[in-house]
Amino acid sequence: MSWTKPMPAHPVVAVAGATGAVGREMLLVLEQRGFAASQVKALASAKSAGSTLPFKGGELVVEEMRPESFSDVDIALFSAGGSVSEEFKDAVLAAGAVMIDNSSAFRMTDGVPLVVPEVNPQAIRQHSGLIANPNCSTIQMVVALNALRAVAPLKRVVVSTYQAASGGGLNAMNELDLQSRQYLGGEEPTVKFFAHRLAFNCIPQIDVFLDDRSTKEEWKMVVETKKIMSEPDLAVCANCVRVPVVRSHAEMVNVEFAADFSLDDVFLTLAAADGIVLMDDPATQTYPMPGLLAGTDKVYVGRVRRDDSLPWAINFWCVADQLRKGAALNAVQIAELLLPERG
Repeated sequence: MSWTKPMPAHPVVAVAGATGAVGREMLLVLEQRGFAASQVKALASAKSAGSTLPFKGGELVVEEMRPESFSDVDIALFSAGGSVSEEFKDAVLAAGAVMIDNSSAFRMTDGVPLVVPEVNPQAIRQHSGLIANPNCSTIQMVVALNALRAVAPLKRVVVSTYQAASGGGLNAMNELDLQSRQYLGGEEPTVKFFAHRLAFNCIPQIDVFLDDRSTKEEWKMVVETKKIMSEPDLAVCANCVRVPVVRSHAEMVNVEFAADFSLDDVFLTLAAADGIVLMDDPATQTYPMPGLLAGTDKVYVGRVRRDDSLPWAINFWCVADQLRKGAALNAVQIAELLLPERG
C-alpha cells in the first residue's frame, strides 16, 4: 500500500547519525542543493548530544535521538547503522515521517522501494513510509548500466570494485591515515577496524563471508542490482576489494549484451545519460581516477572498449564519490522526489 500523507512544500528534515561520515555529508548536500526544508535537525547518540555541526554558515546543535525526536519530522534521512534503523523505524513511521534509510536493513524487504533517482524514480510512488538507499558500490554501477540498456538488452554483468576506506566510515578513514603515517615512519601499523593493514595494501574482503565463500558486499551488489533495475534474470557477478584510497570507489565492469551493438552508440548513450560524465580519451590519457574526483556528484565513466572474448560485450571503468552519490547525495535526491512540486 502506498503512502497517502501529503508532503509539505517545506518539510522538517532530520538527519539521523548526523555526526558520522555520511551524516555530515548529508548536511552538506542539503545545504549545497538548497533543499527546501523549513528546519533541519541533527540527531545522533547520547554521547554526541550537545556537540555542534556546521550548517548554512551557522551551527546545528546535535540532539540525542529518541523515539519522540520524530514527532514533528516529515523526512528522516538515516545513516546510523542497520540496528539503529530497525530500532527507530516504528517511531519514525508512527510520527508520519518518511524514512530514507542508508543501511542495508530494509533494502531487500518486499514492499520497500530501493531507489536510484536516475534509474527508477517511479519506485518511490509505492513506498509505505520507508525507502531504502542502495549500497554505494551498487549505485554507481546501476547508473551506468541503466544508460547502457538503451543500447541493447543486458545479459550478464561482471564487476570488480576498488573501494575506498571511507566506505567504512570515519573510523576507517582515520585508520588508513594512521596506518599510512606509521608505515612511512617505520612503525608497525595499528590494525583495529580492518581485518588487515590497508595502508599500501589491498584487502579482498568487504563485509562478512557467506556460506558460498562470497562476501556480503558482493551479495548486495548482485541482489540490489536486480531489484533496482527490475531485471531478476540478469546474471551478475561481483568481486569487492578495499583499496588504500580515502574517498571515491572505482569499478571495472564487464557487460555482455543480449544482442549486437555499435560502440559509437555506447559512447553517445553514455555521454548523454543523466548523472554520467564520460571521461574517455586514450590520446590524452583521460579517464576517471578516484583520488581526483572526491567531493563530486556524478558517476564518471572511461576506458570504454569492446571485449573481444565475447560476441557482444564491453568493458568500462567507473568512479564515483561513495559519500556523495553513493550515499548522501542519492538519499537527498530521493527526498527531493518526495517534494510536492516534483510529484
